[in-house]
Amino acid sequence: MRLVCISDTHSLHEEIKDLPAGDVLIHAGDCTGSGTLRRGFEFVDWFAAQKHQHRILIAGNHDFCFADYSAWMREHCEKQGVIYLEDESTVIDEIKFHGSPWTPIFRDMAFNASSALMGEKMALVPEDTNVLITHGPALGIFDWIPDLGERVGSFEIATIIDRLPELKAHICGHIHEGYGFGIRERDGIKFANASTCTERYKPTNPPIIIDLHVES
Repeated sequence: MRLVCISDTHSLHEEIKDLPAGDVLIHAGDCTGSGTLRRGFEFVDWFAAQKHQHRILIAGNHDFCFADYSAWMREHCEKQGVIYLEDESTVIDEIKFHGSPWTPIFRDMAFNASSALMGEKMALVPEDTNVLITHGPALGIFDWIPDLGERVGSFEIATIIDRLPELKAHICGHIHEGYGFGIRERDGIKFANASTCTERYKPTNPPIIIDLHVES
């Protein structure tokens, strides 16, 4: 199964041309910049028009439309054939995907979570998850911000990753500086920060491809 991973397009999705072919197109949050309902609908329409057989979307901290108008956004995703995951799972060809939008508190953004709330949300991840999609990175992986000189990933995400015996991949975004030009592998798990926008909000980072070998 080939996963084509993007994230943090911030309403600049129309500038993305010729997405690579694959089985599942994944967007790991921040599909909008302002988070308005109109921008949310526009993105979902574009996302649904991509030629991948399956399309999975989670929200990010800019995506107020999913936080404030959850029912409308979810209904639009369903009508357009987009799988929206908010602390939920879906199974495609025997691969279980779980998506969660929450990130550690930063300013007054959508899906902000305290450490306690992050722990509660990560506790919802099923033990048999194969692909974990979170908007933010795990602590220590693709989470370094040079201007701050610190790592800003989630301890709770890192903790749950260590407790998922069937995990094959973790896909995130959020920290534009953490875009990895590929994948990092540790203990058989493939990690990717798929932020499409650079730290200057230019949508020029190529999609990241992850090939999963499905055991029959």
